[in-house]
Amino acid sequence: MRGRLARSFFAGMNLRLYLPASAFVLSQCAAPAPDGVISPSPAATRGLPQIINVSAYDPKERQRAGRGYSEHDVSALRANGAVALIARAGKGGNLDTKCAQFLAAADRSGMLPGVYYRLQTHVDAVAQADQFINRAQSLARSRGWNAPALLLCGDFDAQSRLSDILRFMDRVEARTGVVPVAYLENSTHLKDMLSAADAATKAKLRRMPYWLALYAHDSGAGPRYPAPGSPAGLLKQYRLWNDWTLWQYGGVDWARGRSQPRVYHHGAWRFPLYFGDLDRPVERNVFNGSHAELQAFWRRHGLPLR
Repeated sequence: MRGRLARSFFAGMNLRLYLPASAFVLSQCAAPAPDGVISPSPAATRGLPQIINVSAYDPKERQRAGRGYSEHDVSALRANGAVALIARAGKGGNLDTKCAQFLAAADRSGMLPGVYYRLQTHVDAVAQADQFINRAQSLARSRGWNAPALLLCGDFDAQSRLSDILRFMDRVEARTGVVPVAYLENSTHLKDMLSAADAATKAKLRRMPYWLALYAHDSGAGPRYPAPGSPAGLLKQYRLWNDWTLWQYGGVDWARGRSQPRVYHHGAWRFPLYFGDLDRPVERNVFNGSHAELQAFWRRHGLPLR
């Protein structure tokens, strides 16, 4: 999530995502997408729901012909098949400047809204959790939402301490009743720490759905771990979760004065370098389930909005 870095697609783009679960079944039988709507390749996505995550670094610079977006208008993301948007609320004690605008724009476009907080080690974990919760609750009260819930996610630094992850999780749950999603990078330190945790701690951590980051099949190789190769390989290295819930398959690095898209493209998962007809790179994810399951997941791990 480095910010520097449907079982079938919602063919009827006029349909909003906030439908009852039964409507999701009907939407899968809809007519082909209207002209001008570019859905991600079904062969690449296997029909899994597409989710975009953003921060104050977004949008990145324009790199080719195509559609753009801003924190005030994300309709191009929705038109290209994204059904949810997760914005960074803060990082290491500092709040993000575009979070509220991105979420309001996503809600207007019919996308599910979510927030994540980048936990860093130089600030107390509980203080960061409180800042995150206060911001999420303020956002929840800030407007009349179309969406049912605001997803809550913790983005844990590659050098995070186990005690900090647990304290952040506990504080969020204690104040909101919501168990947040856990985003983890492909980190040797995190793998060593979490795989070595005792059974009781692993059971507690497992209550947080796993949001994995893997942008290439050959990334993450080192003296202690080979490249995981696939989401299944990364699961085995962490030795904690039985399955992944979200997969960030597309990240963005900054190199040579330009945003560099890094997108998984190997084996059965061959994602295109850019998202649909967008004119710039964007951080992208898939949800490991159907659209109806996504709706239930968002409610289970989010603050109610209506």
